[in-house]
Parts: sequence; C-alpha cells; structure tokens
Amino acid sequence: MKIIDENNKTRYQCEECGFLYEEQSWAEKCEAWCMEHQSCNIEIITRGISPKQKEI
Repeated sequence: MKIIDENNKTRYQCEECGFLYEEQSWAEKCEAWCMEHQSCNIEIITRGISPKQKEI
C-alpha cells in the first residue's frame, strides 16, 4: 500500500490495481484481495476512487 499526500489530503493506494482510498483499512483490504485473487472485489472498490476518476 502506498500513501499519497495531495491537496492537503492523505490517500492510500492499492499498489496492485491502483485504486485510491480515503481510509487506510480499505486500501489494505483491497491490496490483500488483489494479491490473493488477481482481481478486484466490487464491494471493496465501491469504497475507493478509480485511478481514471482521479484524472478527471
């Protein structure tokens, strides 16, 4: 998990899929799921910010 500080906000990134989270616990869950299953879990990623959304 990567910690990103931008615009005075701390976000946490799953290093497997790139999704960003405002809460560290969700980023940890995402990364664990991604590493174990080589896929994303829809229930987890709904709590996150897609890397593509961030660019908009």
